[in-house]
Amino acid sequence: MAENKVKYDWYQTETHVVIEVRVKALAPDQVQVNLQATSVGVSAPIPERPGSEFVLDLDLAHPIVPERSSFKVLSTKLEIKLAKCTGQRWATLEGDGTEPLAAPQGAGGATAAAATAAAKYPSSSGKDWSKIEADIEHELEADKPEGEAALNSLFQKIYSEGTDEVKKAMNKSFSESGGTVLSTNWQDIAKDKVDVKPPDGMEYKKWND
Repeated sequence: MAENKVKYDWYQTETHVVIEVRVKALAPDQVQVNLQATSVGVSAPIPERPGSEFVLDLDLAHPIVPERSSFKVLSTKLEIKLAKCTGQRWATLEGDGTEPLAAPQGAGGATAAAATAAAKYPSSSGKDWSKIEADIEHELEADKPEGEAALNSLFQKIYSEGTDEVKKAMNKSFSESGGTVLSTNWQDIAKDKVDVKPPDGMEYKKWND
């Protein structure tokens, strides 16, 4: 088989380095991945090029834990998840396999620059994963419900996490009061029928069918 180099990308979290090999429609049973403490080897036939295979040989910048590492074949790529030996940031993917050094303490231009670089998730495509995470958190914060939607969300959470007595109390009080009372205290609600209690300044009317 003719060998072909393939493009790949990588990023990292606190505990793993993830390599993404952009080859589509790989046959999982034909993909060979060899994970060693300081190297990664990959080979597989290229579906769209009969008689060809891609080969990826990487000497890693820092040691990994092969037994805690894994890979999976997806429809659009091969994803390899490498478990770090330590939680330190990797500045590069490939290197001499040494342990990453801790950032030096103290002030100074070089130290500040190193600390700033260590705070980012470097990748071969230059993606700033710290910024991406911050953007996602901002979007989630903006999507939080407010007003009546927030109140309904709170009631749903209380109901889903409540005991059987809490759920019975909420169901009984809500149905018997025409939706004007919602209680979680079953001992009080179980005693009598729950009266309708409309908001101040409003009058409850029962409509005939």
